[in-house]
Amino acid sequence: MREVTLLEAIRTAMWEEMERDPNVFLIGEDIGRLGGAFGVTHGFLERFGPDRVVDAPISETAIIGVAVGAAAMGKRPIAEMQFMDFISCGFDQVVNVAATYRYRSGGTVSLPLVIRGPSGGYVGGSLYHSQQFEAWFFHVPGLKVVQPAFPDDAYGLMKAAIRDNNPVLFFEHKFLYRRIKGHIPQPGEDFIVPLGEARIRREGTHLSIITYGAMVHFALEAAQQLETEGISAEVVDLRTIKPLDMETIFHSVRKTSKVLIVYEAPLTGGVGAEIAARLAEHLFEWLDAPIMRVAAKDSFVPFAEPLEKFVLPSVDDILMAARQLAHY
Repeated sequence: MREVTLLEAIRTAMWEEMERDPNVFLIGEDIGRLGGAFGVTHGFLERFGPDRVVDAPISETAIIGVAVGAAAMGKRPIAEMQFMDFISCGFDQVVNVAATYRYRSGGTVSLPLVIRGPSGGYVGGSLYHSQQFEAWFFHVPGLKVVQPAFPDDAYGLMKAAIRDNNPVLFFEHKFLYRRIKGHIPQPGEDFIVPLGEARIRREGTHLSIITYGAMVHFALEAAQQLETEGISAEVVDLRTIKPLDMETIFHSVRKTSKVLIVYEAPLTGGVGAEIAARLAEHLFEWLDAPIMRVAAKDSFVPFAEPLEKFVLPSVDDILMAARQLAHY
């Protein structure tokens, strides 16, 4: 096994898939000579050449549009957004073109496209470099949405996303890029993490914490503290946000009967709202307390560190909600 950071796991997965399949190519801003704003594609241009590592102009609409056309013609493009915040500039290409392509073609055209890039806060990035808006795309049929929290998942999910015949949005939390390390298989081992499967990160009996992305690490830290207080919290890492693995969520909730949903995006209209609605609809008789959510305040992410901490969810926020839920 190789010990790598989250960033290195993503980089390695793309490198190995490009070695495996000549139809895989990269397109994005500054991904060639610069190697990407965070160094994810460092060395790719030298290895694979300018035909497969395409430095694009500063136009997310063009980047995604070119990738959609290439995917429709049988290529497997990976389109990088320098920051996922700026995918909004190419929003039409994602939701009205990429997402609808298979439907509009009567199922005759596949669209194997990955749109990836850094997202999330806790790094002082302020307004246009800190947002979590997976809920925008969670609402759109035809798209898959992924957000890993650990290097092995990032590695296996990226490979699965590249091989999938549908558009996949791959959110990479920049706060985790170099902070989290883990092990991935040696080259030659075909390791895949299937899309749409959640993972129990910590077993528990008193309450279920349903979460994804950087919040998985916050939840695990909170669960460790709760254990010292006699509260056993189970942590469910969604990994894939769409499609949701409701079977794993239901299994956990049937065991604990109490649910706390944690996500970094603004509270209103988030992924957690949909999970709460499904639990209320299908598992109401199993619940021993109201479903609770911890999320960011309905605000943009400020630049000032104290204000950013105030807006975004914290371990203390999770602890407060979990204690309230456990003693309900």
